[in-house]
Amino acid sequence: MNISLNGKTALVCGSTAGIGKAIATQLAESGASLILVARNEEKLSALANSLPGNHKFYIADFSNTNMVKEVAAKIASENKVDILVNNTGGPPAGPAHKASAEEYLSAFNLHLINNQNMTQAMIPHMQENGFGRIINVISTSVKIPLNGLGVSNTIRGAVGNWSKTLANELGGFGITVNNILPGATATERLSSIITGKSAKTGKAIEEVEKAMLSEIPAARFAQPQEPAYAACFLASDFAAYINGTNVVVDGGRTGSL
Repeated sequence: MNISLNGKTALVCGSTAGIGKAIATQLAESGASLILVARNEEKLSALANSLPGNHKFYIADFSNTNMVKEVAAKIASENKVDILVNNTGGPPAGPAHKASAEEYLSAFNLHLINNQNMTQAMIPHMQENGFGRIINVISTSVKIPLNGLGVSNTIRGAVGNWSKTLANELGGFGITVNNILPGATATERLSSIITGKSAKTGKAIEEVEKAMLSEIPAARFAQPQEPAYAACFLASDFAAYINGTNVVVDGGRTGSL
């Protein structure tokens, strides 16, 4: 298959680092015109100028839901978005029973409310056009909770069920809603998790990495472009009949189908 997204406009949130940046890169290389959203103007500008094609960017701090809602409305008024990638950094690590109510509320806003505001703003054009791709980057914790990520496990599950509900509601308009569930991926977040585990347990970073790798049948961490390949496929015409599902990209680590 030769995936071509020529003529499509893709909005990628959290697009200046990690998996978000890899997805933006892959979509641009497949011909999409990008709308990049993140909080760092310098990084946004550098990425937009480095990718093939002509691209726009908007500045939004995802810790501020009102700002995200306003930016989403502005994007929708100035562009016709065909592909929406909802993506933002995960909540801090820690056990669920020690997390404060504020931590849960903050994560809920960061992930579910921001996703809702972005999606709600883009849906009218997708409905009018009879085509839309909504892709949510979540986590394998949607299937099996991950130890030490209590708040993340909780909120990711909420986003997963929100996504499935949207898929049921929007499928008749030619809009698909699917989730990418990355496993351990070589990003700054993974480095932060490994460093945190090392500090809490007193084990060397290399020992923590070795233990994590022992749980992965592929015996390695993913590269950011690997979940990006899955996102690019889901954005294409080839995935028109894939709707309301989770695509796991984890090297086989998740212990369920």
